[in-house]
Amino acid sequence: MRKKLLIAVAFCVLLPGQMLGWDDVGHKITGYIAWQRLSPAARERVIKILRSAPEDSHLAVYYQFYGVRSDAEKQLDYFMLVPTWADIIRERSFPVRYEKYHKSDWHYTSVFWRDVSGKAELIADRKPDGQAIEKLAEFEKVLRDPAVADKDKAVPLAWFLHIGGDIHQPLHTSSRVTDVEPNGDVGGNTFLISPQGAPRAEQQNLHWFWDSIVPRNIPYDFGICEGCYVKVVAEMMMSRYPFDAEKAGLSLSNYAAWKDESLRLAQNEVFRSDLKRFETPSADYRRNAFRVAESRLTRAGYRMGETLNGIFGN
Repeated sequence: MRKKLLIAVAFCVLLPGQMLGWDDVGHKITGYIAWQRLSPAARERVIKILRSAPEDSHLAVYYQFYGVRSDAEKQLDYFMLVPTWADIIRERSFPVRYEKYHKSDWHYTSVFWRDVSGKAELIADRKPDGQAIEKLAEFEKVLRDPAVADKDKAVPLAWFLHIGGDIHQPLHTSSRVTDVEPNGDVGGNTFLISPQGAPRAEQQNLHWFWDSIVPRNIPYDFGICEGCYVKVVAEMMMSRYPFDAEKAGLSLSNYAAWKDESLRLAQNEVFRSDLKRFETPSADYRRNAFRVAESRLTRAGYRMGETLNGIFGN
């Protein structure tokens, strides 16, 4: 697989690029896949909306005018970047932008549950943390409203693209309660997979493991263009999970169903019986985790693309 990746990117134009973690790679992959589902009319509309964003959001400035690339290439690069905007605005050195736009609890809807004799049991008296599901529905309503100006749709569109990806990461829907974590494990953040007693700077947790899963399995070569890397990885995932095989289960606009899918995966595929606290996951666990991640990223892209195509495609 890695050999095929290197062969494919060797034919790309070499441009400087920087790859971060899941929050960058994963979201750009879903952005690329969503773009493939958009009609020319939908592409034109979403780019027009995003470029009309309020100035203090900095969202519009990421569209690059320079270079010899075609408009289509620049639009694709821009659209792939937009799903990462909700993480970019975590940067506190832009205090106006941070205070106005950063919303930490929009990235997840975490359901509290516990394992009882090998069976997942929901904790009925604990309300889920986070607002991801509510925000997805709210933003879709805004995007569909013809009375809302483009400038007022831009930020909701960027958030929709980001949250739509986040909610497909199983641990963005899960807070497992144990004797060690009676208040929940905060999406696997308190479940350490590094040796017990490791220095804080060397500690790794389960949430990090799933967030960073793509570049750890398909490492990025900094000598190739970033867009080439994302395109090849995304196309590989789409070939494994083709749209025609996925479309019947997309459940468009049913965001609770999206969340429930991820939660079941968290309960059954993330917290498998062979996963041990303070131990590196086994090779079998790692292989299965990447398979799950590929499926989720692909489905997220299809769902967001088809939703936007339904809104802006005519």
